[in-house]
Amino acid sequence: MVRPVDSQNGQVTEPPRVVTLLRNFVSPGPRNAVPAIIIFVLGFLGPLVIVGLTSFTPERTFGFTHGWTVDNYLKLINSDTYYIPFLWSFGLALETVGVLLLVCYPAAYGMAKVFGKWSPPIMLLMVLPLFVSENVRLFGWVIFLMKGGGIFAGIMRTLFGFDPGSILYHASAVLLGLCYVYLPFMLFPIMLGISMVPKDLVESASDLGANRWQIFREVELPLAMPGVLVGGLLTFILAVGAISEATILGGQNALVVAIEIRHLFTYAQNWPMGSSVAMLVTVFTGILVVAVLSRLNLDRLLGKR
Repeated sequence: MVRPVDSQNGQVTEPPRVVTLLRNFVSPGPRNAVPAIIIFVLGFLGPLVIVGLTSFTPERTFGFTHGWTVDNYLKLINSDTYYIPFLWSFGLALETVGVLLLVCYPAAYGMAKVFGKWSPPIMLLMVLPLFVSENVRLFGWVIFLMKGGGIFAGIMRTLFGFDPGSILYHASAVLLGLCYVYLPFMLFPIMLGISMVPKDLVESASDLGANRWQIFREVELPLAMPGVLVGGLLTFILAVGAISEATILGGQNALVVAIEIRHLFTYAQNWPMGSSVAMLVTVFTGILVVAVLSRLNLDRLLGKR
């Protein structure tokens, strides 16, 4: 682009900022992004703004004609019961991340570095359950874990002659369902992170006398950490908002925040309070996302550099 030159002193003059912004906006990149921006605003930001505004309206009102108030948030902060669904959701989400990290890291390492030609078939087996409805898969676990008449109980009675009981409708069953459903969302980012670790760097560390534990701690884990953080973040966010696992496998014994929000919007008909709970969850997860993404080099993780 040719910049204008001041005829009096011969110096290059910068165009006004408004002109620069207009030129950037009409360039091919922003122009082609307009449809995606419109969909994002209408499909994500629009509903989020409506929920946010609703959270500042009086309880059990519908619309924005009754004034504005922060009583919903004050009630949440001062309540002795609303914190329980938050503890259930965030506690189960943290446990899910911890269990899946222990399970998925060795599996991801094998798929990225060890299995070789067997990695694609194993990856296909991991992906196939995603094509089946989540509720169908969870009801499969209900049949497997059902007390007395479930598959597991039947196998134990047939082989060993005793009924082992069941974890169905307990927190353990909910955790099992969360780990089962969200395993691919932890596995594949970790596998991508491990695959970005240069083989020659590991060999160099070994040649310099580092043992296997030192190589893992000082070389492999730090370089694979972006994939681990992305997988953990994605799994945590999905697990916090999970509702089917708690409803189907937990019954009435797992009161997660998603069930509480559904109750407030439906049976209780208290949209403002439901909106305030939803906004607190959104703000917390948003802060977590920003904190994690600020520490990631996504270009390196995606192989762009």
